Amino acid sequence: MDSRRIAALVEPFLAIAATQDGGEDPSQAALRPKPAVALTNEQLEQISAYLDLLLRWNARMNLSAVRDADGIVTRHFGESLFAARHLFPAKEDRRSESRVIDVGSGAGFPGLAIKIWSSGVALTLIESNQRKATFLREAIRRLDWNDAAVFPGRAENFPGQAEVVTLRAVERFESALGIATRLLAPAGRLALLIGSAQVRRAQELGRDLSWQPALRIPLSASRVLLMGQKSTLSPACPPIDSRTLP
Repeated sequence: MDSRRIAALVEPFLAIAATQDGGEDPSQAALRPKPAVALTNEQLEQISAYLDLLLRWNARMNLSAVRDADGIVTRHFGESLFAARHLFPAKEDRRSESRVIDVGSGAGFPGLAIKIWSSGVALTLIESNQRKATFLREAIRRLDWNDAAVFPGRAENFPGQAEVVTLRAVERFESALGIATRLLAPAGRLALLIGSAQVRRAQELGRDLSWQPALRIPLSASRVLLMGQKSTLSPACPPIDSRTLP
């Protein structure tokens, strides 16, 4: 897909709400969004390469129910970049060396898109389906990343923690949420891309997390980004070097 087309499709997802100025009347409410951040040519080329690979593999196996290129960019890349924009909002954050774990990664969303947005993160994609894990390894190879890896097993068996854990469109949501929370390092952040009807249940199950208000995802009637932070007092597991993963 042409880079200009990709840039136009993801633009609505790359604006972020500004914090309210102290002198503004709260009754006037609306947080004004900052202008969308433009992706670099390198980022757009990475999205294009990843999209081409996904479309080819999707013709042979069910990586995504969305089949057309525009739909994949809007539904998958847009939503994932929206999460990335809020997890790493500042320019210096885009070079963050934080560890990121994507639980039940599937076709690589939001994990691979977060890595495209914030190139410095050390990314682990957890995916127990072996065919999908093979696709993810090929995507990492195609994008030429040395600090990204696939754990081809169940998330409860992953032997480490991370500063950021993401969860999107997984089966057995309640069980997966508990596992994702245990993968958080102290003060780590959990990012959930879920339906608005799941927000209350997520907050009930994750009572140990400090939750931010859910953020509506652009161009969606019911999808939201819900982020919570773990206490700094939680015990930590040793960090895992992604280069040692299978």
